[in-house]
Amino acid sequence: MGWEQVIGQARAVETLRRALEGERVAHAYLFHGPDGVGKRATALALAQALECQQRGPGGTDPCGTCPACHKAERMLHPDIHIYLPQPKDASADDVAARFQRLGENPYAEIDYRRRPTLDDPTKTSTKQAIYNVDRVREITRDLRYRPAEGHVNFALLTDADQMNESSANAFLKGLEEPGEQTVVVLTASRPDRLLPTILSRCQRLRFDVLPPEAIEAALVEREGIEADRAALLARMADGSYTRALTLADSEELARQRARVLAFFRAAFSSASGTLDDLITDLTGLGREGLKGVLHLMLGWVRDLLLARHAGAEAALVNVDQRVAVEGFVTNLPAAQLDAMVSLVEHALDLVERNANQTLVLTVLADALRAAMHGQERRRLFAPLAEPMPV
Repeated sequence: MGWEQVIGQARAVETLRRALEGERVAHAYLFHGPDGVGKRATALALAQALECQQRGPGGTDPCGTCPACHKAERMLHPDIHIYLPQPKDASADDVAARFQRLGENPYAEIDYRRRPTLDDPTKTSTKQAIYNVDRVREITRDLRYRPAEGHVNFALLTDADQMNESSANAFLKGLEEPGEQTVVVLTASRPDRLLPTILSRCQRLRFDVLPPEAIEAALVEREGIEADRAALLARMADGSYTRALTLADSEELARQRARVLAFFRAAFSSASGTLDDLITDLTGLGREGLKGVLHLMLGWVRDLLLARHAGAEAALVNVDQRVAVEGFVTNLPAAQLDAMVSLVEHALDLVERNANQTLVLTVLADALRAAMHGQERRRLFAPLAEPMPV
């Protein structure tokens, strides 16, 4: 495990190493930033360093050989506690399997929202995965315990922004009265959803999207993926190594990319029958599947922007679709590409907020058609009190 498992994020890692060196590790941290960029990997490296039996005063690196380091790597250390939002009926065996996968690869997709079933990445679920009040109360009790055999009682709450108001208030009480040897790390992609009082009690560390070059190198070195395919996946991953791993395992990737092109073409031509079939097909993927297609769509539109401004020198995400991208730019010189990016980003946000998917895609197709014909429109919906921008 250790710091070498973290891809990029030099600023965050250096901050934590300085804290270890000066024996000034904070009681509570909030690691915030996009999904899949290394928040969990960094938290687990910090946990191993804190529990390492050979790390002396001022040391920053876990030895990797002592019993505590081995237990941390195998997710078996009794003083390292990991929590994730889960459905009420989640089984202990399934949760344990997710933690085992996390130990094998700290960038693996293990959360219930994006991966309801570990053995079938295409399966979707309508079950809500959150931190409910009863579970948060159990967690806050855990925070008061003294270490069983290690140096600290370490708690990692992944996706801490998946607390409702009641569970967040319950957690705040535990955060205000922790055990003396307790270190808590929260991870969140939407820190704005956390209570201000929780934010104020945490030292915040921002995690940035990963450059494609870093993702590509990790795919080659860690996963053994051949260089050309790694380069394509890295540019499609939108800065997330976890997303790159998901794409690498996806047998649906080629089909989803075809859906993206078909959606743009149907939207441009207003081919209602084809568009209706595509929308039905896309909504059948479930929320996370649809978000994946919208991410691919966003990458394609950004390629159009790059091709328009950089021409043949553009470093495209979809490098194997250069002819289609350049053809679009040439044939539709009036297309409002910036507006198209904003529209797809708005669609992603709406799907994330559980808006009606059929309605989102229907309005998105209409708005993209207008943008492709030169009309600038950057939002899909507006509150009733606001006029919809033209």
